[in-house]
Amino acid sequence: MKVSLNTNTKQPAFKGLYSSKYLLKGLEFAADYPAIFTSTVSLGLSTFIRPASILATPKTDKQNKKHACAKSIASSAVGYIVMLATLPVSIAIKKINNKPSNFLKQSTIQNLKGNAQELLKSQSYQLATQIFKLGTGFLLAVPKSIITCMLIPPIIALLFSKKAPQIQQPTTDRPHSKIISFKGRYNTAADKLAFGIGKIIDLKPVQEFAKKFSKTNFALHMMNLTDVVLTWAFVQRTKHSKQIEETRKKALIYNTEIATGLSITGGYALHYATRKSEEKFIQKLSEIHKNSPKLEKYIEGFKIAKPALILGGIYYIIIPVISTFLADRADGQKGNNALIR
Repeated sequence: MKVSLNTNTKQPAFKGLYSSKYLLKGLEFAADYPAIFTSTVSLGLSTFIRPASILATPKTDKQNKKHACAKSIASSAVGYIVMLATLPVSIAIKKINNKPSNFLKQSTIQNLKGNAQELLKSQSYQLATQIFKLGTGFLLAVPKSIITCMLIPPIIALLFSKKAPQIQQPTTDRPHSKIISFKGRYNTAADKLAFGIGKIIDLKPVQEFAKKFSKTNFALHMMNLTDVVLTWAFVQRTKHSKQIEETRKKALIYNTEIATGLSITGGYALHYATRKSEEKFIQKLSEIHKNSPKLEKYIEGFKIAKPALILGGIYYIIIPVISTFLADRADGQKGNNALIR
């Protein structure tokens, strides 16, 4: 019996999803620019969703909620701007990916390649490059926290003050600034940075580290470590800030510490609870795109996107209500807070 094929039949749901150009472009972007990807997720969630969650927290001091909202908005905005500084690193690594032999020793390529068919498919090499992609975010954690703390008072004044903020008009008597063009020098700078990164990857300890931890969830560990440094730096800056009211510091510090603690524990719990789903996703993705030269990049992007979305969902949607409520109770100033509700 001849079976007729209906060309109008829709693809299976999972195949349509896994072939989505938006999904694939997103995974590719996450693999190439992980720090910017995570900051973009944070920007969207912390600018709108997290402040809404904080403001909806029941039986909590209004001023404490305002400070928590301002911290969330400041942190996301500063984080996104600061993370743009990681773009040159990501571009330099893309140069290495395109022509590894131009920037890495042959012994390094063979060592990191291992049993993989290509260097880019090697988990050891992927981890070696992630050290730089995600490590820049770790290095910028302290300055980000300092700037975030400084922006809290002006954001509170801008969003919650009844008076319209005064905007200083630019003067017209100053000479026009010259626009400096870096065109023609960009490739040279990117090449120099790529050579510098290549020399570090050529170091034996870096290669051994990449091989030893290649099968671990390095992206999740690095994001959590960055959050710990961010929290520590923010707490230290808040304690010594002269712009934030003394009566609001404890609640703000407690809120930040509780949120980070819950985010890390919840992130690891959800990660391990969804490992089987992760394996199925990668398996189906591999089946559909088995002939694609970008398959390894899609998989690498998923391993970065997954913890970013999990941590983001926990940290910006669920935890704000809990941490704001608990911080208000831990503040221990219920008598004073009752006067300003």
